[in-house]
Amino acid sequence: MAAYEKRRAAAAPAPAPAAGSGLAEPGQAAAGGLESEAEFLLRAGVTAMVREALLKVLEARPEEPVSFLADYFERLVPGSPGAAGEAAAELPGPPQRLARALWYVRLAHHSHRTAFDSNAGAAYEVLGAGGRRRKAGVDGRLYSELLRRICQHGGAPAEAAAALLGRVRCRDHEAVPFDVFRYGVLTCFVLLEFAAKADALFGVLDGGSGAADGRVCQAVLRALEDALGIGHVALPSRYLEAGSRLGPDGLALAMDRALQERKLGSSMSREEFLKKATALFVAKVKPVE
Repeated sequence: MAAYEKRRAAAAPAPAPAAGSGLAEPGQAAAGGLESEAEFLLRAGVTAMVREALLKVLEARPEEPVSFLADYFERLVPGSPGAAGEAAAELPGPPQRLARALWYVRLAHHSHRTAFDSNAGAAYEVLGAGGRRRKAGVDGRLYSELLRRICQHGGAPAEAAAALLGRVRCRDHEAVPFDVFRYGVLTCFVLLEFAAKADALFGVLDGGSGAADGRVCQAVLRALEDALGIGHVALPSRYLEAGSRLGPDGLALAMDRALQERKLGSSMSREEFLKKATALFVAKVKPVE
């Protein structure tokens, strides 16, 4: 009897889905009466959503793809903090637009030129969207504030950041062309990376003590200045390449010459070394005309 009841239950037709329930119609179901995995993903819109997310990753080339995807999907959920931030970014207020532009320019490293240029273009459009009566483009005030915020989140000395901003900023009322906008943003990021490399270099010189021989530091700074060359270079990233050419042999030679000097040298702190090194970089940056 029990076997007969089981056979009758299996043979009974499944109830039709209620209208608007979101379940698949019989014609959309698989042969076994159940919706296949591919059909479910397609019907729910997951396939298109994931495809769009992957395209965004390939376009932006972020340094942390997983964090980028987490932030991207969070913005798709109504009521989430990310979605609220997305809605706020659409407002014409400068603080919201600056935060959104800063998010864009940080997505990809400047060495990924195509992705960096694309993200810089998106940031430029965000800052230029100031309302219906506003002309297209970014004014000097927002441009300079964005550069200031970029330099804030790095290890570059405040003096070097201020000097750099003085060379690449525009007047508040000026309309900033995109090539100038991109140049300023790129230069700020290169300064931060240059400062990080100089900090790592000092870590070799001080041996973990927090202070290094002043003679050695001065010799290394002179060698770094020679590696940077004379004159201005149109692409700030070239100065990173020049600094990289200051290899171990060149450093060792400069240090040996300094240590052969008989006069006693004073020590140099990490802060002083970073100030002097970043000042060399800023002096080579071509000013915005």
